[in-house]
Amino acid sequence: MSEITKCPQCGGEYVYFDGSLYVCPDCSYEFNEETAASTPGETVPKDSNGAELFDGDSVTVIKDLKVKGSSMVIKRGTKVKSIRLTDDPEEVDCKIEGSSIVLKTCFLKK
Repeated sequence: MSEITKCPQCGGEYVYFDGSLYVCPDCSYEFNEETAASTPGETVPKDSNGAELFDGDSVTVIKDLKVKGSSMVIKRGTKVKSIRLTDDPEEVDCKIEGSSIVLKTCFLKK
């Protein structure tokens, strides 16, 4: 049995074995040895419903979002066309009202 030192999802170092699964206390991710070995470290970007996101997809904002450093508010139901994936699977780059903005995928749905 090889020793698991890092969480495959967040890279946390404090992973422990609870008898049947490995658990990461930082992100609450549970996994077994096979999952850790098969996970390449990168996760697939997914929206709030778990649907996989791709470059060029159209998505809808599910919550009113305040834009930091601006008085702009992105209203719930705003449709965003042609998203671009970033290096971080939890973020997408897009244009809203002429401004380039990075949004968290947990606030989007396909």
